[in-house]
Amino acid sequence: MKTRVIKISPDIIAIDKIEEIAGVLRRDGVIVYPTETFYGLGANGFSAEAIKKVYRLKKRKLLKPLSVVISDFAMLRQIISGDPLSFQQLISEFWPGPLTIIFKASPAVPDELLGQNRTIGVRLTEHQWVRTLVRQACFPITATSANISGETPISDPEKARELFEGAVDLFVDGGETKGLLPSTVVDLSGKEPRLVREGAIPLTRLKKHLPSLSDSSS
Repeated sequence: MKTRVIKISPDIIAIDKIEEIAGVLRRDGVIVYPTETFYGLGANGFSAEAIKKVYRLKKRKLLKPLSVVISDFAMLRQIISGDPLSFQQLISEFWPGPLTIIFKASPAVPDELLGQNRTIGVRLTEHQWVRTLVRQACFPITATSANISGETPISDPEKARELFEGAVDLFVDGGETKGLLPSTVVDLSGKEPRLVREGAIPLTRLKKHLPSLSDSSS
């Protein structure tokens, strides 16, 4: 497979390029794309076939679920079970932003994407370019980092391209990403909220809005 390359500026919403990238995703293709933290591997979150490709590329165990990025709250309601308004305070404070929240998943979500007890990790990114891409595609996109499972996330486009050249359908070159820390992950699928991974948003900030939040990340 020859990997096509599209160069973009994440600060400019070029609809023609976004539609071209969305078209690849609609055909169950896999892309490497820039996020507000690192480069990610993107695929149609409603396609079991596309999701399996991402697992193979990352050499990731199927027992480790993938998270997705959404475009808006309407898309959130399509993929989770229950009323997201019950988490309104947390969502209002930290979304859009580097917070991945684990919810109970709706029946519409493929099993291949889910964790134990049919849960799904969701992020509403502050990256306007990515949100526009998801909106144009009309489905959530996988948001796992573009690396081999267990290795360091990549912010350098040349390194990401070298790793996945010939293995993905499209490489979206948006230049160097911010890197820094990955998203913080909070599990709201159980009876009590639980911190899975402390990242860009520290535990101290979360505790102000979720006093009962327990830390299981260490």
